Amino acid sequence: MRARSDEQKALRFAEVKAAAKKQFAERPYHEITLTTIAEELDWSRANLYKYVSTKEEIFLALDADECHAYFEALLTALPEGCGFSADIVAEVWAGIANAHQDYFRLGEILSGIIEANVGIDRLVAFKRAYYEDMRALSDRLVSILGLDPGRMEDLITTVYFHGVGYVSVCFRSPLIASALAELGIKNHQVDFRQTMRDFIAMCLTSM
Repeated sequence: MRARSDEQKALRFAEVKAAAKKQFAERPYHEITLTTIAEELDWSRANLYKYVSTKEEIFLALDADECHAYFEALLTALPEGCGFSADIVAEVWAGIANAHQDYFRLGEILSGIIEANVGIDRLVAFKRAYYEDMRALSDRLVSILGLDPGRMEDLITTVYFHGVGYVSVCFRSPLIASALAELGIKNHQVDFRQTMRDFIAMCLTSM
């Protein structure tokens, strides 16, 4: 049934995102298409085109949701005036990162694929929301730990890209696993939370 109101369209698009997220958990990004998403929803591809033009539009919206949830969780777990030490902040931050691994998984394909295949209006809205969230976390970290405000964007971005790099090891594709098995190389096992905790603590100590 075609959505008529803005509310109905939003509900339909939420269904689209849920289908894409489910597939992203089960298969590599390159195997997900508008056709596979439409099949997941039991829709026609033509019906899906009423809501999106490209697969990347769906995944940009997914990333926006994951990004905002990540920052909101950090702000909730690191309340104003909490008085946490750098070690406690690192522990909390790592726990939030661990609970939001999809945010980092999407980061692996964000700049080179997703952002390169969406319209400028969608990208501007995405970037606006990201920088609003980042500024809020920057202010909170400065307030809690007395860090240099001018270094907060680098800190948050550095933690992000470290997470992007390591989460890919945790979610290694079956093809890579097969290649390593053929070479007799054992998969490197990573404790994502502990890795993030150690790295964040190192970054905070350096500041």
